Amino acid sequence: MIRRISVYTLALLATLIIVSVALQAQPLPLQTRHTRDVVVSGEAVSLGRMPANQTMHIVLALGLRHQPELDNFLTELYDPSSSSYRHFLTVEEFTERFGASKEDYQAVMHFAQANGFKVTAGSRNRMIVQVTGTVGAIEKAFHVEMGVYQHPTENRTFFAPDREPSVDLPFQLWSIAGLDNYSIPKPNLTRNPNGGGKNASIGSGPGASFLGSDMRAAYYGTGSLTGAGQTLGLLEYLGTDLADLTTYYKNVNQTLTVPITLVSTDGSPTTCYAKNGCDDTEQTLDMTQACGMAPGMAGLSMYIGGTDSAILNGMATAKPLNANLSSSWYWNPADPGTDDPYFKEMGAQGQTFYDAAGDGADWQRSGSIWPADDAYVISVGGTQVFTSAAGGPWKSETTWADGGGGISPNKIPIPSWQVTTANGCSNCSKSYRNGPDVSANSYWSFYVCADQTTCTANDYGGTSFAAPMWAGYNALANQQAVANGKPLLGFIDPALYTIGLGSGYTSAFHDITTGSNGYAATTGYDLATGWGSSNYDGLIAALVGGGGGGAEISFSPASLKFGKVTVGSKSGAKKVIVSNPGTATLNITSIATTGDFALATVTKTKKVTPCVNGTALAAGASCEIKVTFDPTQTGARSGDVNFTDNAPGSPQALPLTGTGK
Repeated sequence: MIRRISVYTLALLATLIIVSVALQAQPLPLQTRHTRDVVVSGEAVSLGRMPANQTMHIVLALGLRHQPELDNFLTELYDPSSSSYRHFLTVEEFTERFGASKEDYQAVMHFAQANGFKVTAGSRNRMIVQVTGTVGAIEKAFHVEMGVYQHPTENRTFFAPDREPSVDLPFQLWSIAGLDNYSIPKPNLTRNPNGGGKNASIGSGPGASFLGSDMRAAYYGTGSLTGAGQTLGLLEYLGTDLADLTTYYKNVNQTLTVPITLVSTDGSPTTCYAKNGCDDTEQTLDMTQACGMAPGMAGLSMYIGGTDSAILNGMATAKPLNANLSSSWYWNPADPGTDDPYFKEMGAQGQTFYDAAGDGADWQRSGSIWPADDAYVISVGGTQVFTSAAGGPWKSETTWADGGGGISPNKIPIPSWQVTTANGCSNCSKSYRNGPDVSANSYWSFYVCADQTTCTANDYGGTSFAAPMWAGYNALANQQAVANGKPLLGFIDPALYTIGLGSGYTSAFHDITTGSNGYAATTGYDLATGWGSSNYDGLIAALVGGGGGGAEISFSPASLKFGKVTVGSKSGAKKVIVSNPGTATLNITSIATTGDFALATVTKTKKVTPCVNGTALAAGASCEIKVTFDPTQTGARSGDVNFTDNAPGSPQALPLTGTGK
């Protein structure tokens, strides 16, 4: 026991020495930007200093280690030809591999305490430390002055630091959340300018308005998937009153079976009452849309907080993790890169994050829309959908004029999976991220209950409705993946673009070709609706196989034997027929050989379809490959033809053998 105490004492002294030395060293700037342009330029008129004794809640964020390795890992993680494909990390594995060191994390804790802050919460991924302290403590610890300014575009004041913060630590912090309220998060929610009433929709709700269950019928159909075994997480800046959710289900004669959990990520209240001036319209509709699409989920968690860092980190470290995530809010950070570590961690852990693309028409007119244009977020645009009957199937769809999309206002570099698509899109940027990725109904055609007072029909709309729909659809796809014995989908954006460019595109998506948000909808990908909306279970089949039937793959013959071939020469080509005996389209992503074997060209004829990367085989169809053997040394040689696709067991291997002589 004495030895243990001594070891602990030495460790504590070492940490205190580090902090003491740091306090005497040159302050280091943070790795992300914190000052607002309007403050630096003087456009925002200064109204004086904040009271020194005012208490504030802030979040200290540490940077990730081994960033190049993490970026490479994420590339491999979502490459179907990689041996690391969808081999996701746990929170603990991510922390040990990429999180801050234990020593650095403890140093930040002691730094905060030494500067008069109270540590209110840590995090198991060693990414954030939540603290409270006075303005005076903040100014001293971070070498800033906290001022009050007149907002240049809104009728209010805001607080912000006058310069970039710096810290007396031997390493740089990543960011400090909560130092300004220049940008107040807002929901992507709008009201019908003509007032509520009967629209052209044919929904099951009052006034023919759409319910969450109508969107399930339109975009998924009558399949058996319900999201069973899956959980979903919602990002919210305000709490809710679950009585509104109860009222919604009671009024539409439906039963809610999904357990709801309200999680405060930073001590923020989880309640929101109209009598206190709090509006829970956004929070309630997020739940009805997600649960309407996936009514059999094992649970839905609402993550509530006052800063993006606290909420996003809470979603990335929850126990258990929610694989399906959604946000309907937008804000304007001083530095768009601030949230990247959380989104990358989610991607590494197999979580998919959807965000509403906005309700101010194209991004070039509406301005900053964050985080919808982050590279590791799936951006969801807006449409107006028509169904054949109440609770019936999809009939047609057009662009919602107010739906967000365009070229990244934050100049986020174009991700690799968008490059080929952008080259074939006349309005797309070849340098910056394009959006949206997908879309769904956002028109003023929904039934909504909120604020403990009012239920409305055909009054509210916005991409706020579309994002949680997609998260619910993602839960259906993940349910199918588990049923097929496969890992969860994780971040599906790269897969969406592969599917969109393949011959099975229209089986997976409703391609929306009419209307405009400032950019016209076109055939294929566009800046109005992305790839479009989900085409029933066709997209699930393309992503995981078995979306209510399933793609399958078979080979005839099941292996190839080449016999003896002289080293340095090439054998004749042997043929293999690849068939899809399943009931859904087989999407072949890649075909590659290993060992001393190579694919030979197959000539397309009326009777022969070559198998190539991107081939989409309808149920019952077949294609053909040819393989040659070119031994590099004598003796027995072996290899495979590896197929990556959406059938169970992908990637599948066709064995190859031969002998060099």
